[in-house]
Amino acid sequence: MAAEYKEYEYVESGTIDVRDLEPLDSETSEIMKSEFSTGFKLTIFYYVFILTIPILNWFASDFMFSDMWGGMTITWFFTSIVAMAMAFIIAYIHTSLYEKRLKKYQSQTELSSPPQERSIN
Repeated sequence: MAAEYKEYEYVESGTIDVRDLEPLDSETSEIMKSEFSTGFKLTIFYYVFILTIPILNWFASDFMFSDMWGGMTITWFFTSIVAMAMAFIIAYIHTSLYEKRLKKYQSQTELSSPPQERSIN
């Protein structure tokens, strides 16, 4: 399908052996480790919340199946409204932590490298 396009010269890609790749530089490796750590912690937090709902349904069924308003039970409130709000909050936390890390690494690279002058020829 890609060979049908004539706007550019199509070069067929092959497979890449991971062992042939160069190791990551220390900055990229540190960023990836911190991103994984943040994502893993937030994922565990969300899963604990989601798995708590069936446990509460089992042990506190009278409370969890009581009506709040309009026939909505507390279980449905937790699984719909609260879980969606938590997803947005987790996304906000992850994004803000990423932006902090990005600013930190950008400021470190600006301090370590001399300013580059632009020339117009």
